[in-house]
Amino acid sequence: MCGIVGLHLREPSLYPQLGALLTDMLGQMCDRGPDSAGMAIYGDKAWSPVGESTVSLLDCPVPAAELAATLSASLDTTVTGIDLHPTTILHGVVGAEDLAAAVRSVVPSARVIGFGDDLTVLKGVGNPIDLANRFGLPSASGWQGVAHTRMATESAVTAEGSHPFSVGPDQCLVHNGSFSNHMSIKHQLERDGVVFDSANDTEVGARFVAKQLAEGVDLEKALLMLNETFDGFYTLLVSTADSFAVVRDAISCKPAVIAETDQWVAMASEYRALANLPGVDNARIFEPEPEEVYVWHR
Repeated sequence: MCGIVGLHLREPSLYPQLGALLTDMLGQMCDRGPDSAGMAIYGDKAWSPVGESTVSLLDCPVPAAELAATLSASLDTTVTGIDLHPTTILHGVVGAEDLAAAVRSVVPSARVIGFGDDLTVLKGVGNPIDLANRFGLPSASGWQGVAHTRMATESAVTAEGSHPFSVGPDQCLVHNGSFSNHMSIKHQLERDGVVFDSANDTEVGARFVAKQLAEGVDLEKALLMLNETFDGFYTLLVSTADSFAVVRDAISCKPAVIAETDQWVAMASEYRALANLPGVDNARIFEPEPEEVYVWHR
């Protein structure tokens, strides 16, 4: 069943409230996916300091401070680590892809679950609101956030199987539904040199979108291409360093509602997740149309 929530803030005065607002939205969706959760925040200055890149890891076998010290020596720059078990956050004045590559070299058993200049990804198994509070999400600030409560269908209940899937720089994809032809698409992507980290069907969609973006396709076109390529029942929320997008399949049986004001744009699987947002009484509220791509830019 799964639950999606996302919030794109247009009003900078709301940035300090991003984490608290997103936590409340996520809490309303716990019954849609009680086994695990993931969340992504854009612009938190503690997790993603200005001028530094950030890498999020899952199941790192060494403490964050120890890993950061090793990376600092190998990269000849200061790397800082934060332990938010089972997620580890690293940041430093080095390119995001270079930092991710160094992490993979030093701790190959750890899973990179997010990287970029503005993005922090957190994942875990258990009650979504408990995870959010343990991570400190209510205190996070920033300009955009997405979160997902998961009810596993296509793979096991693990933190690595939870959403969002972040496989390109500052990119996230969260998904309610399932892709029925993902294996054939996965095989084609593998023939094109794309490497996968899991057996999750959502990762196939995320890597398909990331490949299009890396080849210069804009986000709207990439999601139109996804609609043309993937079969199944799905609602997707996709975020990038400057965009927030929603798309559904042709039948649109997976629920979604969007609310928009001058101060923010929000999306959720059900309206109750939007009901406490500031100014929602004056929002334009609508259900996204089948196969139509909705994109908002920063």
